[in-house]
Amino acid sequence: MTSPVIGVLALQGDVREHLIALASADAVARQVRRPEELAEVDGLVIPGGESTTMSKLAALFGMTEPLRERVRSGMPVYGTCAGLIMLADKILDPRSGQETLGGIDMIVRRNAFGRQNESFEASVELRGVVDGPVEGVFIRAPWVESVGAEVEVLAEYDGHIVAVRQGNALATSFHPELTGDHRVHGLFVDMVRAAW
Repeated sequence: MTSPVIGVLALQGDVREHLIALASADAVARQVRRPEELAEVDGLVIPGGESTTMSKLAALFGMTEPLRERVRSGMPVYGTCAGLIMLADKILDPRSGQETLGGIDMIVRRNAFGRQNESFEASVELRGVVDGPVEGVFIRAPWVESVGAEVEVLAEYDGHIVAVRQGNALATSFHPELTGDHRVHGLFVDMVRAAW
């Protein structure tokens, strides 16, 4: 079976860890910074980082509209932490000038679990991932305040939604790429294969 080509949006954030996780899940992983690179991938990961900075850099690199178009057209996309915020249709508490790509009918709250020094790890039962819970690394993590009717809630932690899927869009509040457990990336690679 041919391996799908999956990009990692390489404007800011933990790009290298996602490239490693995708390669471990049998994908061809490459960095994406420009519209022509985006056009060459079958799916895309939007990594964690700082969502406001990522939004501004996407605009600076001429990536905002090409990204929105690919997401709207059904390209499989997976956002972690800041990437989850980027995929939200609405941010409850946006910074000035902060834009999202949309794609998931959800409202999110930035830094909902606390500041950097309140970061933590926790086991998360994630629907669609077999062989037990995944270890979630929550770093200034958002949570999902509410979702629309088409959104499937895949996981909750401490009463808050931390993983969702809508069609070909997947998002987690936490960072599975930092744990060495690549099952969530495997789930996304399967989504990309199914969309071929």
